[in-house]
Order: sequence, then C-alpha cells, then structure tokens
Amino acid sequence: MSNDYKVTIFIEGNVYSLSLYKSLNITLKGTKNKSEPTSYSNWNLPFFGKNVSIKFTVKCSDDLGHLVNIKLDKYWSFPFQKPWYHEKVVVVSKLGTVYTFPIHHSISEDKEHFFREGKAMLPQKETITEVISLREKELNNQKEIYGWKAFIAGMPHCLKAEVLPLDETFSLYKDVQLLIKSYVMQNWKEDSFFGSQFLNGLNPMMIRRIESLPDKFPVKNHMVFPDGNDTLGSEMEKGNIFLCDYSILDGVEANTINDKQQYLTAPLVLLHKNHNDEMMPIAIQLKQKPGEDNPIFLPSDSELDWLLAKLYVRSADFNLHELNSHLLRTHLLAEVFAVALKRNLPRVHPVFKILIRHTRYTLQINLNARQSLISENGVFTKFTASGGNGMVTILERSLSNLTYKSLCIPDDIKERGLEDVKNFHYRDDGLKLWDIMHSFVKDTLSYYYKDDSDVENDKELQEWIQEIFEHGFLMMQVFLQSSGIPQKFKTKQELFKFVTMVMFTCSAQHAAVNSGQLDFYGWMPNGPSTMEEPPPTKKNTVDEATILKTLPDMETIKSFAETKCLFSPQISLPDFKRKYFTENIPCENILNFQKNLRKLSKKIQKRNEGLDLPYTYLDPEKVENSVSI
Repeated sequence: MSNDYKVTIFIEGNVYSLSLYKSLNITLKGTKNKSEPTSYSNWNLPFFGKNVSIKFTVKCSDDLGHLVNIKLDKYWSFPFQKPWYHEKVVVVSKLGTVYTFPIHHSISEDKEHFFREGKAMLPQKETITEVISLREKELNNQKEIYGWKAFIAGMPHCLKAEVLPLDETFSLYKDVQLLIKSYVMQNWKEDSFFGSQFLNGLNPMMIRRIESLPDKFPVKNHMVFPDGNDTLGSEMEKGNIFLCDYSILDGVEANTINDKQQYLTAPLVLLHKNHNDEMMPIAIQLKQKPGEDNPIFLPSDSELDWLLAKLYVRSADFNLHELNSHLLRTHLLAEVFAVALKRNLPRVHPVFKILIRHTRYTLQINLNARQSLISENGVFTKFTASGGNGMVTILERSLSNLTYKSLCIPDDIKERGLEDVKNFHYRDDGLKLWDIMHSFVKDTLSYYYKDDSDVENDKELQEWIQEIFEHGFLMMQVFLQSSGIPQKFKTKQELFKFVTMVMFTCSAQHAAVNSGQLDFYGWMPNGPSTMEEPPPTKKNTVDEATILKTLPDMETIKSFAETKCLFSPQISLPDFKRKYFTENIPCENILNFQKNLRKLSKKIQKRNEGLDLPYTYLDPEKVENSVSI
C-alpha cells in the first residue's frame, strides 16, 4: 500500500536568486519510519515573482507515523549563486494530516539541515530520543557559529565574527540626507522647544522630577522666580520642577579633531512645568562643581549668553544620547540578546519563536558600526567630542548606572516621577506599546508554561538568561553595582516581563532614540557633535562670533552629512510575514496582537493631527521590529 506525502516547498527570494539551477534532497522522518531521499529543484519555478513554491510527491511504501522532522541535504547549485532561502515546508499525508515545518533559513552548502515540525516544545517535554539529540546538535552547531568576544573591554560582549552568517546580512545602502525639518530650524532657539525635547525628543531618558535641589546646583528663588509669585519650594511641592543631570560626562577626556582640542561639558539643567504645561528651562550650570568660574545661566541673561548655554547642553545631550541611550541601551544590548538567543534556544522553542523577528539584521548593523562608526578611524570616533578615550569612559559609566528598571518603561517612568507629566508622548505611546507586548507575550507563553515549575525546569531558558547576564551585565560587578537583571527565572511572571523588555528594547525603545535623528540633528545647532571652545566662565562675554567659533567646523559637519549607513527594508511591528508558530492559539494571539497594534497606530495618528510637532516614533506602523538601522 502506497503512503504518499504531498510536499510543498515555499521559497522566498527573487528572480536573481531563483533563476539558475539549484537542487536539494528532502527526507521525511516519522515516529515509525523515514522516507527515501527525494530530490527537488528550482528548474520549473516561474521566472518572475518574489515568493514561489515547489510541489511534488514523496512516495513511501511504509507508514511513517507522525512526522517529527525533515532533513534537507545534497545541496547543489551553479557556482557563485545566491543562497536558496526556504521559508517553510508543508507536508500533507494520505489521510489529510497537515504538517508545517518553519525553515526561515538560507541553504548554500552541502550538509545535513534538520528542521522540526512547527509545534513549539519546551525541552523537558521532549520524549523522542532522536529528537532530543537533534535539538542538542542544533544548539551545539549554533554555539560554534555564534561565539562571543569583547570589542571594548568591560562592555557587553558582541558576536565573534568578521563574516556574518548568511541570514544575518543585508546589503542595501542609502545616503543619510540632512532632512531638515522646518519646525526644528524655526524653533531651535525657543525655550519651549528646548524643554520639550527632554520629553519628546531623541533622548527622553534624562529628565526626572525632583523634590529638592542637589547641593552642587545652588539655584536661588530670585534667580528663577524674580516676580515672587512662585518659589522653588512651592513648585517642587506641586511636582513642577525637573532636573537633567549629565554627571556621567564630568571629567571625560574630550577629543582632538583636526589637531584642535574639543570640549564637552557635564551640565545641570533645571526645568519648570509652567501654567501652560510647557516644560521650560529656568537655569543651566555647565559644570558639576559650583564656583565663581561656573555661572548659573538664566533666561533673564543676555540672549546670546543663554543661547550658548543651551548649545552646550544640546551638545552634551547629543554625545550622551548616542553612546548611552542609543548605542549601549539598544544596539549593544540587542546584540547580547540576539547572540544568546541563537546559542541557547533552538528554533522549536517558544521564546525563540517570539523573539527571533526582533533580532533580524541586528548583527549586521552592529558589525557595520564597529567597522565604520566607532572604530579607530570611524566617523563617530573622529568627529565627536566624546570620540576616542572619552567614548570608553562614557560607556563604562553608563553601564555602571544601568538598571533593569530603567529598561522597563513602566518602572522607569515611575522611578523618575513622570507618571502625570502632560504632553509626554514618549511615555504615553511607550506604555501602551509595552502593555500590548506584555499581553501578547503572556498569552502566548502561558500556552506552553502551565505553571512556574515549567519555567524553572526549562534548562535551555535558564542557560539563555544566564548567558545574557554573563555577557551583557556581569562586568558591572567591577563597579560593585547591582543592575537587578535576573540571572535565572523562577516564575512565569518574571519570564513574561523579561521577554517583553527584550521585545520593547529591540523595537520600540530603539525607534524612540533612533528614528528622529535626521529630524532633530539634521539642523546642526540643535545637536552639535562637539564644541570647539571651552564653556564661558563669566556672563556677558558672548557675541555672535563667539557662538560661530564654538560650533563645529564645516569639515566636521560635512563628515556627518556624507555618512553612509546600512539599512534593511522596513519591517514594522505588526508585520508577521515570516511565520514561526503553527498552533492555533499562538496564531490567534498574533492576530490579536496585530489588531491592537494597528488600533494604537490609528489613535497616535489622530492625536498627531492636532500637534504642531507630531510625535511619530512610537507609531507601531513606523516602529522597526528590530535594531536594524
């Protein structure tokens, strides 16, 4: 009796990668038996089209039982052809049982490739010896491919590779244009715009509500409330006083650019939420230690004194934003999450299936950054105040101050006392996104983890979090700091929160600190990469010539304007074209997740219609689902 199986191979690619001859063998393996190898090729594929399929029959004399895996091998191709990317394989038995094998892998070499049937499975639930062995073999192979190394001593580790695995690469380039938004050009001098950027600009991570002034910032009532209607004490009691403290930059060795010494300040910025709910700067001190040579600049000072003080703040914010909020807290951590995921969780693991889409192209963009941006001759190293030795110092200090709470937006907003600040779109959109993500993660992982013991007994999961801690955060022990990052999972709730944090960091948080760079930094005075003169030690010494002499020179500006950057085709949060789950309930959760994301997107777009400066960076339809640019 014949036991034929109808096989469909789904191929992702284009005419250039499909048109020349390629072939593979497929072997079906079931609980009772396995098929003979059957060859298939792309010879009869349509010449045009991006996503195509190959259909054929695998003939078997015996019943294979329940299909558990497939093997692809005997790869052959015309020389110098692009890899053959397989999306999935669908097999239908004689009785109509459908088996789906997610592949999502480029095949370009003649070796055995094993793929499991799509149902996600925790390691402790496995019962078939051969399948357990294949699971271990997959992880051992991944650990050989995805090794660790230290790019900068004391920093989170990165991938040990000069040439990336095929599926981690992209090769599209674009020029970074100076897309100067008219609003930024027209309003960069305005105090209201200056203050609003601490909430809805590129770096909403600095501002916090305060109940008392630090001793190092001796602001007096008459300085900031000269009319006497308000006082610092009364406004702090009302929750209207905020501080941005750039102490991480204190004493950092500033760069030398074109043989000229550069300058980087460590300012303190006092902000007041006024009666119109505007966040207004009311005092700026450019160095941490108070003294006669460190004046406190005020809006009542001369226009140019006050403007120059704000320019030093914008330059300090640029440097700390790029190294701390952007590079460390998104790019470097995302790479730790990505490498640990590939090394410790097999494709069949439910956490892998959730997070793999949030690691796409991260290794490529980070490798490019290490080669062209933060390398010895990289653009950032050569043309910013914090380039060179300063960069290492800032990264070390930033890592020592990093906490788990600061990576989880609900905890971070609460800890900084920002729950009720009006017109705070980063917070409003970010919290909604976090909740939507957490709900999806909880509903999906609860399908596999029935109780806390399932989490504790998942060896692969525990090794994953342990590697993240060891290669991302263990070096913090040098600073005798505890980040609060978990080293193991004891409960489902701990797991749900951590997976949500990884998803949020690699998508929404990166979008918040990355996507607006051309908008806010395209107009150089709003984000000078360096300052070429020391900060003023006295008031009433600034004129227009002083400001022009202090801002970056044309060669520095031009170097950033001509920067090339890698980018990937935009894949937004609601995009699930690559399907990793096959069970009904997780697939239904994905549909609900997409629905909630699109609903939030519409609300954000409607709100933005009424804003002079729309906040679009956390619109789910615009958020890249991974750190890929």
